[in-house]
Parts: sequence; structure tokens; C-alpha cells
Amino acid sequence: MDGTLVDTEPYWMAAETPLVESFGGTWTHEQALTLVGSGLEDSARILQSAGVGMGVTEIIDHLTEEVRRQLVTQGVPFRPGAQELLRSLREAGVSTALVTMSMRRMAEDIVSLIDFPAFDLIVAGDDVERPKPHPDAYLKASAELGVDPTHAVALEDSPTGLRAALSAGAVAVGIPHLVVLDDAGADELWPSLSGRTPDDIAALYRRRRPVDQAMDLTADRGARA
Repeated sequence: MDGTLVDTEPYWMAAETPLVESFGGTWTHEQALTLVGSGLEDSARILQSAGVGMGVTEIIDHLTEEVRRQLVTQGVPFRPGAQELLRSLREAGVSTALVTMSMRRMAEDIVSLIDFPAFDLIVAGDDVERPKPHPDAYLKASAELGVDPTHAVALEDSPTGLRAALSAGAVAVGIPHLVVLDDAGADELWPSLSGRTPDDIAALYRRRRPVDQAMDLTADRGARA
């Protein structure tokens, strides 16, 4: 979600910096970038090591509510092409899941602002015990969609997210935003989602899977992704 569907990473950074500074610490842009794509519990522990004298749950709640406040006051900056691709996937009958390490309440806030039913389900950070880069969230999403994870295509903007998707067995597309993905192991890198269609997803899948496993998303309206 953050960085792939919506450009909320700057909101997270804007919440982290004053929190660390309120405890007398410093928080650089480079440090903030290390948290991109990480689970909130892991991020909270890193913030504790930077001097934040709060519990993990307190930090998560504070950051989540601060980002939600910014979304209300400053708006939701959807990433280029993201909503358009989602709409065309839905029109093609492709099942979709939002897999995010943000809290469910924030994910539901974002999804509620999309003016069509963009996702069959949400798997959020508080729905799994192990965050990305563990594969748990992607495995849970695949299971709830009723598909083999190797028949899924994941869109990610962080090395952490790509590792999670690849570990689950999915074909993984990297869409670089704030961090470089050149060495993150993505099956393919796309500069953005602008202009992308279900045909691009299907073609990528066929390139990355043996012919006898290939699933023609353009022909099978019950296909899953």
C-alpha cells in the first residue's frame, strides 16, 4: 500500500522525525528510508533504539494516528496508474488483495477512498504474526483468495516487500519510488504503474513461469492474481 498504491511514505517520515526529536534524538532521511516496507513492530523497535521512550504498541498507535491525521488534512496521494490498473484488473475479473504492513484501520481508510471495489480482501500488519520480509502476509492473502501463491503477481516498492513476495513464491514486480530496487531480486522492474494493463501482468507471468504452468489472465476471467 504505502509507496505502491499511495505515496504515504513522506507522511510516515513526517511522523517519525518529531517523535524521535521529542525524546532528544535525531532522525535522518537516510534512517527513515531503512524503515520503508518494514513491519510496524520492527520499525517501532528501531525508533526505540533511536531514543523513543515509548512501548512498541504506543509507538505504532502514535504513528498510525498521526499518518491518518495527515491523510485527512492533506489528502491521499495515489501513485500514478495505481487506481487505473486496479480498475482494469477488476473489469477483467482478476482477484486482488491489498497486502500491507500498515494497520488494518489505516488500510481500510485508504481503500474506502477508492470509488470502486478495488480489492477482494485486505491483509494488514496486524493480521499476521511475522511481518515482511517473511512471506506470511502473501501466503495468507493467497490462501484466502483460494489460489496457489505461485499463480500470483505481487507489486511492491521496497526490497522488504519484494523479499516477502518472492519467498511466498509469487512473481514479483518492483516499482521503485523512494528506495533503489536494482538488487532486490524482482522478476521485473517497472518505472511506474502508469499505462500498465492486465495484459502487461499476464505477459510478465508467462515470461516468468514455464509454459505448462502459464495462466492466461486475458482468457480466463476466473483467474487469480
